[in-house]
Amino acid sequence: QVQLVESGGGLVQAGGSLRLSCAASGQSFSTYTMGWFRRAPGKEREFVAGISWSGGTTYYAGSVKGRFTISRDNAKNTQYLQMSSLKPEDTAVYYCAATTSRYSDYVGAFGSWGQGTQVTVSS
Repeated sequence: QVQLVESGGGLVQAGGSLRLSCAASGQSFSTYTMGWFRRAPGKEREFVAGISWSGGTTYYAGSVKGRFTISRDNAKNTQYLQMSSLKPEDTAVYYCAATTSRYSDYVGAFGSWGQGTQVTVSS
């Protein structure tokens, strides 16, 4: 398994931007499809974005498409989530996750998870 640590969360005003990072250690990072999920208060964990092992394919939840960008740097064992035009409804704990499945957006397919980082968007 790969170990994951998120950073970059914080408090931002609506319309602002944040970039989350996820540093990986352990087994070969570049062999994993990576993803970002979030859990808002009182809600289930939901898929946000995913990226293939090479970075050549990205996919997004409809609620963030056009505002969020996922990327990865395999040389640095790190993935990123650039979040722009943030809305109060983006407030959640954001989790980095890894899977050996291809292009999955299913929580159960991801076997490695970070501890989460809080993002709060004020109106």
